[in-house]
Amino acid sequence: MKRTLPLVAALALGLVLTAAAQTPVAPAAAAPAGPSKIAVIVFQEAVTETNDFQRKFADLQKKFDPKRQEIKTLTDDIATLQKQLQAQSATLSDAERAKRAKSLDDKQKQLKRSGGDAQTEFQQSMQETYASVASKVVETLNSYAQQHGYTMVLDGGQQQTPVVLYAVPSADITKAVVEAYNVKSGVPAPIAPASATPKPTPPGQ
Repeated sequence: MKRTLPLVAALALGLVLTAAAQTPVAPAAAAPAGPSKIAVIVFQEAVTETNDFQRKFADLQKKFDPKRQEIKTLTDDIATLQKQLQAQSATLSDAERAKRAKSLDDKQKQLKRSGGDAQTEFQQSMQETYASVASKVVETLNSYAQQHGYTMVLDGGQQQTPVVLYAVPSADITKAVVEAYNVKSGVPAPIAPASATPKPTPPGQ
């Protein structure tokens, strides 16, 4: 999931920004005279660090746990059949060898089909989860920027343009926007496990 989450998030972010661009908004108040006040936010991080996203993602992981376990069991069965076939191949009759080879082939096809379907469903659900939170983070970001007099907010994420090559730490409002969103949403922080937070892993991997 180290690659999957950024990919899904990037796709979802594109949908969010496209929808935002097509949504009529009330005219903003005239910008105050004086130098521009610019802030930087790592938008993808802001979304995934909210309590709202963390809770929804945990629910998504639980939803797909049975499918992940099913795929693991099937993978273990295939490994066992492969070892048995290799170890006993010389002593098996042609008919028995063919029977076991077919059983192995059938399970491999089932794994490929089930794993592919599960991963596709997981990524689609992940994209929908991200997009649902991202659209609300955009609203919080707009309010925060207006309240604090920012004339422009740039996304400092590496996958976005323009690329921010330098910014003083005080210009990064990522944490502030996350905190503002958490307050507005009222969603409490999830209970962290004793060990480090596990990386998201889609079914089939």
